[in-house]
Amino acid sequence: MIKIDNAGELRSAIAEIASGELVELSDALLKSVTANRELMLTALTSADRPVYGVNTGMGQLVGVRLTAAEQAEHQRNLLIGRAVGGPPWLPEADVRALLAVRLADLLAPEAGVSADLVRFLADRLNDGFVPAVPRTGSGSAGEIIPLSHAFQTLVGIGTVLEDGVEVPASDALARRGVEPYELGPKEGASLIQGSPLAVTHLCLSRAAVSRIVDLQAIAAAVAVDVVGAPRGIYAPELGGGDLRLTARLREIHDLTSGYAPRAGLVQAPISLRVGPRALAHADRVADEMSAALDRFWNTPADSPAFVAGDFVSTTGFHAVELGLRMDAMTAALVHLGEISVQRFHRLLDERFSGLNPQLAADPGPQAGLAPLHKRAVGELHALRRLAAPATLGSMDTSAGQEDVQAYAWAAGEQLRTALGHLTAITACELIGGSQAHYLRALPAAPALAPHYARLAAVVPPVRVDRPLGPDVTRLIATL
Repeated sequence: MIKIDNAGELRSAIAEIASGELVELSDALLKSVTANRELMLTALTSADRPVYGVNTGMGQLVGVRLTAAEQAEHQRNLLIGRAVGGPPWLPEADVRALLAVRLADLLAPEAGVSADLVRFLADRLNDGFVPAVPRTGSGSAGEIIPLSHAFQTLVGIGTVLEDGVEVPASDALARRGVEPYELGPKEGASLIQGSPLAVTHLCLSRAAVSRIVDLQAIAAAVAVDVVGAPRGIYAPELGGGDLRLTARLREIHDLTSGYAPRAGLVQAPISLRVGPRALAHADRVADEMSAALDRFWNTPADSPAFVAGDFVSTTGFHAVELGLRMDAMTAALVHLGEISVQRFHRLLDERFSGLNPQLAADPGPQAGLAPLHKRAVGELHALRRLAAPATLGSMDTSAGQEDVQAYAWAAGEQLRTALGHLTAITACELIGGSQAHYLRALPAAPALAPHYARLAAVVPPVRVDRPLGPDVTRLIATL
């Protein structure tokens, strides 16, 4: 159970909540939410003007003023009429993260929602309530379609997932002994504004990006070790003032220290030499992605936001920087994948590796690992197609009222998919490196010895041809 005293603490715990951790909102936090709510309601009552999405329609219907009776139903209707998506649905961990991100947004004073709403949402996180939220098919300026699916369930509409099966949200609430939530003024609008899905993708992808880039560094070092390639090119001094490049050069240099160089090899192929630069670039893009998220956290997600006693429209729905940073991260991962596949291919070629052709224990009668390289090539083919930016491609909707979209959530989906393909490529290359180490039959660089041992424990050396698909699957799970 994570005790939450402010929105910042909740934001720092998104990954843990996605994994199933429960939350407890402090009394002091709930009191501050109540105080903000009272200020907002007072301002709303005294406002003698249109307040977007509260006493007006939304989108192209913004000019329609709502009667008092219409306003009472409007907040609920906002969550229903816009739920036009469908499967495939987000994974459970992503949905939990999405609910936590939205909860953090609602804790901000700019939202002005009630303590009842934030408590209700926290309780649903704690009782395993998982709305069915579309992964695709959202062409709105923000994320209104997936967010409508997510939060209509709080009022007993739509479906939730239980063991992967869709069930009516009303039934799921009833089994928990909970009445559907009754939305107050502005609360429906607050639930579907901003870009919490893009934030969710970025929050959850950061750790996965760090893991795969570090694994690519190990794969690069293994290739140097098994080829016996010259290591002078990895001298940290060659990084100059680039701290990220210097760090990756030092890492490869240290991992390969004490290796067995191959006599007569003057220069390795480019794919073995440029790894540190590609890794350093990926590190920098990851840094920029995290910095963009920090900036985005500090701007109001709600629209209208309650700021300085007034209602102000915002652009928190336009998460363009998050999307473009995730697009850039995907492109950086594609480049790592290209280098990885090429390094693997060099290991299969006796002219470069000095080892058996195709890393076969008995070349000719055995195919060795050439088919495994074809798997890596197939993964790279799929990975390359993700390099086109998902964030770009605006079109008119709502009769021209919404004429620009950011599609940042789609950039997050592409990044998720790219991570999967690069993980498969990395697994293939590491199996190749492990097989090369086995065939070379020389002592490993000391720092790499534990990695070889772990690889061999998951994927034993290929002494005779066997189906390697299960080995790849097993190593992916381990990675």
